Amino acid sequence: MEILETESAFKASVQEIQNTTGYKNPLGFGICRVDFGQLDSSKILQATYPFMNWNENFGSAAIFIKNAQEQGYTIDFNADEIIVPVTLKFLEGCLNAFTPYADEAYGDSHKNIQVISALYNHIKERGMRDEEFRLVFIFNDVACKSVEGTYLKLYALSTAKAALRSLNLNGAFGALHNVAWSDGQPIELEWLRENEIELKIANEYPKIDFVDKFPRFLQHIIPANNTRVLDDSKVRFGAQLHAGTTIMPGASYVNFNAGTTGVSMVEGRISSSAIVGDGSDVGGGASILGVLSGTDGNPISIGKNTLLGANSVCGIPLGDGCIVDAGIAILAGTKIQISADQLALIKAANPDQSIKDATLFKGSELAGFNGVHFRQDSQNGALIARRSTREVKLNADLH
Repeated sequence: MEILETESAFKASVQEIQNTTGYKNPLGFGICRVDFGQLDSSKILQATYPFMNWNENFGSAAIFIKNAQEQGYTIDFNADEIIVPVTLKFLEGCLNAFTPYADEAYGDSHKNIQVISALYNHIKERGMRDEEFRLVFIFNDVACKSVEGTYLKLYALSTAKAALRSLNLNGAFGALHNVAWSDGQPIELEWLRENEIELKIANEYPKIDFVDKFPRFLQHIIPANNTRVLDDSKVRFGAQLHAGTTIMPGASYVNFNAGTTGVSMVEGRISSSAIVGDGSDVGGGASILGVLSGTDGNPISIGKNTLLGANSVCGIPLGDGCIVDAGIAILAGTKIQISADQLALIKAANPDQSIKDATLFKGSELAGFNGVHFRQDSQNGALIARRSTREVKLNADLH
């Protein structure tokens, strides 16, 4: 691609590319480095994106597409996903196009140019394995098809460029391979089995940290400065942690496509597709059920300033300012008693919600209500609900 000397020349070139018949802006794109199988060199075990784009930076996308086409690769805009190898010629063409912005590409500015420049220098100095670096485009949010495309979506979630529960992750488990992870690197289980005797005799058998299809969050994501993760095994890649979230060790866990949307304390389990709101506290050993564990397929959201007591179980969505006392389970079918005076107070706190006049409710009938305190009667063991009289407030010094 010719050297573009000015910003106006760059913008004109981008406009020309985007005006091409059939052209389509990608939903997500980026350049990744892939890890190949040790035994099966055609198997992709992991894809690492130094920077990825989601619904943004369409000028960079146009330049990437044009240069890929000039290297002889076909970009089918009707396809859901396109993956092409990155070549030195491709990088040179991109650098020529990005010339007007080269001096500004540092810090938080022009991340795509930084990737192109760093990769160009890396390859010039060290070379690369064939197809080690790949350019990936996702044009439609359909079921996951490749390792590279799946990782791009997981990055979009964990960097909060895509909202939780907004992406189609069907097929992710089929696209990814179950591997052994050692110090952040994936190892084929088949390779370990084939070489087990020799590795152990030579005292070279690797330390296996865990076995899974997903890596851990901290292997790919740098959290915000005021976010704390006290045990890297507690957050799976594809989770989303809002700035100020604290993930304690012990019984805590945050699955992929789940997480927090504000400053939160997490000492319990946030299952896949569960979302916790700002100022809320998931107490020690508490569990928010996922879509496969008793919620009839309905994902659960926990509102703001809500407390799940230690070892409690939450199987319904909760509104703001709710409390579930320690050790009790509130599920969709759980029978919950509410006195007439407390029902009136709950109605007043939820003027937009419809609720029947009764004294016995199923948990599902109270889903999403604000200011409800779920507790157990200490005399007869019945589960009851009251209007909450206590504000849930996190310790600001700890966040």
